[in-house]
Amino acid sequence: MSDGNVTIRRKVHFSLKNKGRREIRPGPAPVPQRTPKGSIPRISRLTALAIRFENLISSGAVADQADLARLGHVTRARVTQIMNLLLLAPDIQEDILFLPRTLRWRDPIVERHLRPLTLQLNWTAQRAMWKRLKRERY
Repeated sequence: MSDGNVTIRRKVHFSLKNKGRREIRPGPAPVPQRTPKGSIPRISRLTALAIRFENLISSGAVADQADLARLGHVTRARVTQIMNLLLLAPDIQEDILFLPRTLRWRDPIVERHLRPLTLQLNWTAQRAMWKRLKRERY
């Protein structure tokens, strides 16, 4: 005959709620996702920003690049430099968006390196310049 004691075994973990209060949650604690080492290159972020700017202008959310400059508290020339990244061949833009993370403190390719490419209207010539730049920098 039992003495009336019952033992229940269950995995639980604590999670934080509002204002640092703890809450008991059923199941094992979730495994935190591992953040990749390094940082996304600035040129990748600028290219994504240029695509976002283009979408804002085409959707009518902002009137033009001058509006973007005012909203971003930067010069119109800087917005033009960023938007000129859209003059690159689509495959180069994609390549830039997926550049490897920077593990050292300096990005190997910066926006200034791409300015000559944006002046070249021939995509075949751009691709040759891009291959040369990547070979020199990586």
